[in-house]
Amino acid sequence: MKAPVRRPLAVACAAALASILAACAASSGAPGGQGSANAAPAGPAAAAAPVAPAPVAAQAGNDFPSASPESLGVDSAPLVRMSEWIRKDKLDVRSLLVVKDGKLIFERYSNGLTRDHNYELYSVTKTITALTFGVLEGEGKISAADKAAAWIGKAHPEFKAQLADKQNISLGNLMAMSSGLLYKQVEGSDPLYFQAPNRLQVALSTTPRIPPATRFEYTDANPVLVGASIAVASGQREDAYAEQHLFKPLGMRNYKWTGADKTGTVSGGWGLRLRAVDMAKLGQLMLDDGRWQGQQVVPAAWVRRMSAPQPGATAQDYGYYTWINHIVESEPEFGAMGFKGQFITVLPKEHAVVVMTAILPTDGGLRTGTYLNMYRRMVNDYILPSMQTLPRPQPSQAAQQALSSELALAAQSRGVPGTDLAFNDGPER
Repeated sequence: MKAPVRRPLAVACAAALASILAACAASSGAPGGQGSANAAPAGPAAAAAPVAPAPVAAQAGNDFPSASPESLGVDSAPLVRMSEWIRKDKLDVRSLLVVKDGKLIFERYSNGLTRDHNYELYSVTKTITALTFGVLEGEGKISAADKAAAWIGKAHPEFKAQLADKQNISLGNLMAMSSGLLYKQVEGSDPLYFQAPNRLQVALSTTPRIPPATRFEYTDANPVLVGASIAVASGQREDAYAEQHLFKPLGMRNYKWTGADKTGTVSGGWGLRLRAVDMAKLGQLMLDDGRWQGQQVVPAAWVRRMSAPQPGATAQDYGYYTWINHIVESEPEFGAMGFKGQFITVLPKEHAVVVMTAILPTDGGLRTGTYLNMYRRMVNDYILPSMQTLPRPQPSQAAQQALSSELALAAQSRGVPGTDLAFNDGPER
């Protein structure tokens, strides 16, 4: 059943402008979502792990409350200027959200999109895989120190030969992108992504180039092996386990994990589609050490671990499928990054979360990409300064009018994609 259409913050604020000086009306979402799964073979219990959080029931009506920026001491003028730049330069930014102190203070959509649309997250999916892994570890069913080959081999004896040269690779090595595996990617038509009838078989075709924990090397074969291990340890597909233990407790909806192969298995590294507001919930969850609305969903120790370099890490800007100070250098920051401009950024000092979905230019590398530098400019030149203005701005009708007017213009604007659109790049509802 399709959920009722929700108005974005820009429209809500414009409608109530005459009476708004501080907070806008609180908004809420509906529970549930899409997706189901067939059970996978149950695996054995792993070594002892931290005590799991108590089971968390699905939460209804828990999208973020909204507030005007100035009501929380945030200057909306830089946010207005940022939106003007995006609009006038016709950047294809589909959604851009800022959450401060648990309240949604900036919610920008373009081209008629709404809060209910979801977006292809690309590698942001990896960070959700790490969070899902943390829940499972909290239940004592798996550990980052476990060897991936041991888990996969228990459910897939047909891959005994392919696993023979991977016996020393831990799940932690895979999540830190230091597995040492070599995967020769075929540009434009790589079977690892959507063509393979059995993606795990393709991922296991990798060969160790160097010993694990030797060098950081970003390869999409790694999260396929982690997702397969999660399925064995949990006794169900990764998407089904994530839905039960992560998506529903956060009250997410309109989510979809696409790209299942002919075995029915999704990838742990890409294919997840979420609403921008649900991406922000995940950022808030990480900001609050795994808690959501007072309940522990992911163990706090795991969130701290995945968002920091591991002892002896081969990259100081990467934890477990989480980038560290990749966007901001002036203060603590961590989060998720996906191809073409998908981001969840956590700013602990500001107690804030920033989310963007976009189709921006993809030239450059993991640390130098054009889409990455554009987003860095948004956060460092506009969003952070808006939170650091002194003296703190006070709510005013003029400030609210300027923000509402610009967000209304943004909603009608249409950006130009910065790169070729793939079949899965369209927003869905």
